Amino acid sequence: MDSSSMEPKEKMGRGKIEIKRIENTTNRQVTFCKRRNGLLKKAYELSVLCDAEVALIIFSTRGRLYEYANNSVKGTIERYKKASTDNSNTGSISEANSQYYQQEATKLRQQITNLQNSNRNLLGDALTTMSLRDLKQLETRLEKGINKIRAKKNELLHAEIDYMQKREMELQTDNMFLRNKISDNERAQQQHQHMSILPSTSTEYEVMPPFDSRSFLHVNLMDPNDRYSHQQQTALQLG
Repeated sequence: MDSSSMEPKEKMGRGKIEIKRIENTTNRQVTFCKRRNGLLKKAYELSVLCDAEVALIIFSTRGRLYEYANNSVKGTIERYKKASTDNSNTGSISEANSQYYQQEATKLRQQITNLQNSNRNLLGDALTTMSLRDLKQLETRLEKGINKIRAKKNELLHAEIDYMQKREMELQTDNMFLRNKISDNERAQQQHQHMSILPSTSTEYEVMPPFDSRSFLHVNLMDPNDRYSHQQQTALQLG
């Protein structure tokens, strides 16, 4: 029998992974995605199978938030805070929170006081307690503020002037249009009056009657014994 067949075979399947930070960035990201999805799935299964209130919050190394809660994350956190206050160490936690809020309140009150003093100084009050350096800084701040106000004022004035000029041009254009309209109306009225003064052709000039041969009489067709001689035979037009 071959001795190689007596050697133990390597175990197939997934091996144990040493729990430590994965140095390779790509492998670490892949592992994070896989384990994150598995953890969210387990949290969902635990909440359904055991009717438990579960809230899961995960932040990646890039700061992205992943969460799951069968109720709501905020509601579960509030429930956790309420439950934590019932423990024996609630006194120390409350005292630490109280000191923190007191410090924050003191900082805010100091900031309010500084802002109030600064506003009074800008208005010219409480200058006697200020040093020369503080007065120079206050003067610099005032000059910068005045320059900004003047610049804004000039900008608004230029904008208003541009608007007035534009409006004036529009009014001039409208005035010219109205003048042309009035001139056209006056010319139309004058033409109408001139046409009404001219006499009618049918009443002013008589129409010549058509030529009628019966209105003429030839002298040579009259009696030869007439007092007119043969040399004087002419065509006389009867009246």
